[in-house]
Amino acid sequence: MPNYLRYTIIILSGALLFFPFLGHVHLFDWDEINFAECAREMIVSKDYLRAQIDFMPFWEKPPLFIWMQVLSMKLFGVGEFAARFPNAMIGVTTLVTLYYVGKRVVNEKMSAWWVLLYAATWLPHFYFKSGIIDPSFNLFIFVAFFQVYLLRFSERKALHAVLAGLFLGLAVLTKGPAAILIALLAFGVYLVVNRGLNGYKLKHLIAIAICALVPVLLWLGATVAANGIAYGRWFVTEFITYQVRLFSTEDADHGGPFYYHFIVLLLGCFPASIFLFQYSRRKHEGPNEGDFTKWMWILFWVVLILFSIVKTKIVHYSSLCYFPLTYLAALQLFRLSDAHVRLRKGIRTMILVIGALLAVLIGALPVVGINKEKLVPYINDPFAVGNLAANVPWSYTECLWGVAYLAGICAACFLMGRNFRKGMLLLCIVQVLIIQVTVIHFTPKIECYTQGAAIDYYKGFEGKDVYIHSLGFKSYATLFYTRKLPSVNPNYRSTRIDKNGKDIQPIANEPWLLYGAVDKPVYFIAKIQDSLKYAVLPQLVETGSSNGFVFFKRK
Repeated sequence: MPNYLRYTIIILSGALLFFPFLGHVHLFDWDEINFAECAREMIVSKDYLRAQIDFMPFWEKPPLFIWMQVLSMKLFGVGEFAARFPNAMIGVTTLVTLYYVGKRVVNEKMSAWWVLLYAATWLPHFYFKSGIIDPSFNLFIFVAFFQVYLLRFSERKALHAVLAGLFLGLAVLTKGPAAILIALLAFGVYLVVNRGLNGYKLKHLIAIAICALVPVLLWLGATVAANGIAYGRWFVTEFITYQVRLFSTEDADHGGPFYYHFIVLLLGCFPASIFLFQYSRRKHEGPNEGDFTKWMWILFWVVLILFSIVKTKIVHYSSLCYFPLTYLAALQLFRLSDAHVRLRKGIRTMILVIGALLAVLIGALPVVGINKEKLVPYINDPFAVGNLAANVPWSYTECLWGVAYLAGICAACFLMGRNFRKGMLLLCIVQVLIIQVTVIHFTPKIECYTQGAAIDYYKGFEGKDVYIHSLGFKSYATLFYTRKLPSVNPNYRSTRIDKNGKDIQPIANEPWLLYGAVDKPVYFIAKIQDSLKYAVLPQLVETGSSNGFVFFKRK
C-alpha cells in the first residue's frame, strides 16, 4: 500500500473518531471553560497579545492554544464545538505523527500498532475531544524529543537542533516553563545513563536553547511593545510566581497521594498500560531503536515522578506519559504479533481484571442513577446529594453497555490465547467503540449532575446587562455562558498600581458586588453548603435552588 494511502486512512479515521459530537455537551469548569473564555474575550476586546479573564490580565497560561481557539471561534462561532476543535485537529495530527515516528524508528507494522493502540486507549482518546491545553503541549514536547533523537544519528544536525528548539519553544508558549523543566531533567538523566554527551555536541545544545527562546521572546516583545515595560515586568513576575506556587503548594481541591498518577495511568491508559508489564529489552534491537526506547523510558519516568512530587494533583498533569507509555506498549504488541516473544503469564488476567472493573463501573451508572435515593443516607456531602437530585433519565437496558464491554474484553482475551494479533485487534475495536459510547451517551448525563443546573442558570442571563458572580467557589462559566461584556463601571474593580502609577492589575471586587453602590442588578450563585452564610445577609434574596446550587439576587 502506498504511503500516501496509509496517511489518508489515518487522517480520515482520526477525523471520524475525534470531530463528531464535539459540541454535544457543555464545556466543563474549570479548565475547558477557562481557555475558551480567554479566547472569547480576545475576540471581544480585539487584544490578541494578552490573555484575559473577566477582561483582566490572566497570567497563568501563555496564549498559543488560546490563539488556536480564537481562529476556531472565528470559523465556527463561539461555542463548545469551536473550543474543542483545535484538540480534534491535534488528535489527527498526533496519529499521523505516531505513524511517521514509529516507521522511522522501528517499522511500519510497529507504527500501525502504535496508532491503533493510542486511539484505543481511554484518556489519550478522550482528551482529543476536550478543550484543554495538554494535547497540544504534549505533542510539541514529544516532537521536540524526537528531533533531539534524530540529532544524534542524522547528518542534518543543524536542522534538527533548530526544529527541536522551536518545538520546545512552542510548548513553552502553550503551557509554560514546565516544558523546559521536563526537557532539562530528561536530558540530565540521559547524560547520566550514557555517561556523557554520547554523540551530542555542545554547539547543537546551545542552538536548541536559543531557538527555544525565539517564540516566547517574540510574544513577550510584542506584548511589551503594546503595553509597556511595567506591564511586561509585572506579567513575568506574576507568571513565574504562579508556576512556583503550582509546583510547591497544593491547589484547593486538587491534592492527592504520591501514587496518584500511577493509578491514573494504570486505569486511564488501559489497555496500553498493561503491556508495560510485558516489556523486555530485545537482544538484537538496532542502535536507533534502542536509543529512542531509552529516551521514551526516561521521558516516562521523569514526567511520572515529577508530577507525583508536585503537590497539586490533576489527572492531565501526567498526560505527557501517554506518548512513551503507548510507544513502549506498541513495541511489545509488534513483537507479540510477529511471534518474536511470547505473552507473559498474568497479562491476560490483568486485562480481564481491569477491563471487568471498568465494565462494572459503566454498567453501574444506570443502576446508581435509578436508585440514587437509596444512596443519599450514606453521603455526607450536601452538594453531592443536591447534584443527585438532577432529573436525568436512566433505564436498566443501559447496563447492557457494560455487559457488552465485558463480553468484548473476555472474547478478546480468549482469542489472544489462540491468535494474539486477532485478539488484540478485537480488543482495540471494543475499546474504540466503548469510548465513543461513553463520550456520546454517558458524559452528557454525568454533566447534568455536576454542573447542568448552574450552566442553565448562567445561560438565562445571556445578553442581559447584569452582574453574575459565584460565591464560595471558582467558576469561569459565569463569564462564558452569559457572554459577559467588559464592565464600564470603574468601581467594579480595585486596582494594583505599579511604581509609576500605572494600572496594571485590575481585580474583580466581590465585596463591592455584595455591599457597594452597584449600578445594575447583581445575581449570585452558591453551593448549598455555603448558602446559609450568604442567606443571612439582608441585601440578598434567595430566588431559587436547583441540584445543589442556590441562587440569590441583591436587593
